[in-house]
Amino acid sequence: MTRLALILLVASCRGGPRPVVVVSKNFSEQVLLSEILAQQFERHGLPVRRRLNLGGTYICDRALRAGEADVYVEYTGTALTAILKKAVVTDPALALAQVRESYARQGLLWAEPLGFENTFAMLVRQSDARRLGLRRLSDLASHAGSMKAGFGYEFLNRADGYPGLARIYGLSFMETRVMDLGLTYRALAEGQVDLIAGNSTDGVIARLELVQLEDDRRYFPPYQAAPVVRRAALEAHAALRPALQALGGAIDAGTMRRLNEQVDGQKRPVADVAREFLAARAGIGTASPGVPEK
Repeated sequence: MTRLALILLVASCRGGPRPVVVVSKNFSEQVLLSEILAQQFERHGLPVRRRLNLGGTYICDRALRAGEADVYVEYTGTALTAILKKAVVTDPALALAQVRESYARQGLLWAEPLGFENTFAMLVRQSDARRLGLRRLSDLASHAGSMKAGFGYEFLNRADGYPGLARIYGLSFMETRVMDLGLTYRALAEGQVDLIAGNSTDGVIARLELVQLEDDRRYFPPYQAAPVVRRAALEAHAALRPALQALGGAIDAGTMRRLNEQVDGQKRPVADVAREFLAARAGIGTASPGVPEK
């Protein structure tokens, strides 16, 4: 039994309501989205336990399926290819329908998408894009042999990641480095690598004057962001469903980039950015939902 499972068992034995356990993957957008979920639940009177920065896709998915987590934000393309091991689907509605059907059979429900898609962004420096005439991913093939790429471990190994990308676009880099996701942008800006796989909603892209290359062969599937929640948690907490429904379509891509930039670029506390976003949506200025439980 894991430490988190033991904590939840003790809380249950004491007679208190089991908190809604919110987890996130280990990058800024995920931490911010899960904090928004947590504060939204608290605004609806729900007890919340946060386990932010828990780990990568597979760790969060396992925690959810094991009942050690109740909700986190996932992306349709990631669920379809990396978790369910299904073929790439380019139609967003069909991708969402497929993951909903598969997850529902295991007691996991996809809430309404939050309103934005976060696809992989293959990024180069603006100066290199101009010098080499890089606009599309297909432009990379003739230059890859003299370039260094920096990718996270997941991207190098998942079905919708680097192996398929290299095959579709005929890419073979001079060097391919396995890097922590949090270090890739700095490495690109400082010239340690020449290409990285970022996220299309990262606010730092514009600030560092990077260029996202067009996926002209439509390799990447759609990646709509949506909360995934255990059916058991919905049944245990009547307020959980309306709290999630209120966030459906609430965050478009521009808003997500702006929020990410506040966290990554301006170094503002995640809790403050989340609180202001929810307060603005509720039209109540900077009202605080109370002291969040960490």
